[in-house]
Amino acid sequence: MSYANDMPTVEMASRTDAGLASELRLSVMRLRRRLAGERHPDNVLSMGAMAVLGCLFRNGDLTVGELAAHERVQPPSMTRIVNALADGGYVVRRAHETDGRQVVVVLSERGRTTLLADRARRDAWLARRLRDLTPEERDLLRRAVRRLLRHPPRHHRPHLTADSARTGTENAPSRRIQTAKERRVVV
Repeated sequence: MSYANDMPTVEMASRTDAGLASELRLSVMRLRRRLAGERHPDNVLSMGAMAVLGCLFRNGDLTVGELAAHERVQPPSMTRIVNALADGGYVVRRAHETDGRQVVVVLSERGRTTLLADRARRDAWLARRLRDLTPEERDLLRRAVRRLLRHPPRHHRPHLTADSARTGTENAPSRRIQTAKERRVVV
């Protein structure tokens, strides 16, 4: 028996929870790269900038600190992204109603149009791929996605608040905020 014959196959490895986790991680990473390649050809924004537009679309107007907390980046990094988006006309900054020290970031019509066009193109590609699955496979995928993404895992990392993003702390002091380079986002 050779070393190659002793190696577990993907099918054998995915029978274990650890093997399934590994296979799922690899598949999600490949899907993310593929979806990033399906972006609208006129879109010049980074994935991080698109994530900010998506966050504003989902949550409405937010302060820079709130955006930083949602995207798990430091406020100075978010300020740079917001400045670039504002310079391009994708967002508008306005004064906070009650706190003159803060700025509220608002999604502009250009930002909304850019986000929706980009999403539509990637959604269309993914919809074509899903058509290759049987109705049962699509139903199984629907249930699995809801379960994986809608319910926090038992050992989930606490969500950062605007204050914890600003100070770089959170409930578990041994953890740190991921930088934009450490995470990749699909919006």
